[in-house]
Amino acid sequence: MGNGTSIGRVRGLGAAHHGAHHWLVQRFTAVGNLVLMSWLLVSLVMLGDYGHATITKWLAHPFNATAMILLVFSLFWHARLGLQVLIEDYLHDTGTKFGALLALNLATIGGGAYGIFSVAALAFGGKA
Repeated sequence: MGNGTSIGRVRGLGAAHHGAHHWLVQRFTAVGNLVLMSWLLVSLVMLGDYGHATITKWLAHPFNATAMILLVFSLFWHARLGLQVLIEDYLHDTGTKFGALLALNLATIGGGAYGIFSVAALAFGGKA
């Protein structure tokens, strides 16, 4: 079982045991996105008028604001998980991979925070 055998060459290169969790979380966010996007589309179709005052009044209801914030959170989390897999699979240089993952995290956290802040501002009567 030294370095000359096939098992010796791959020792330490086995599964990291993180892929199953990552896969499962991405499936959970996909189901959440499906449910929340269905809610959003049905809600918007039932509104009829899409003016600023109507949308602000609609978002002022706690259920709608909470569901919209959950949708924004879930969408950005799902996007981050999917793009992380692409970066890890196709970028092999350690520095480039680190930079891309850093940019991805900054973009998704920043975009999600901006989206949540915008929904909260409209829900509480402020201007986003």
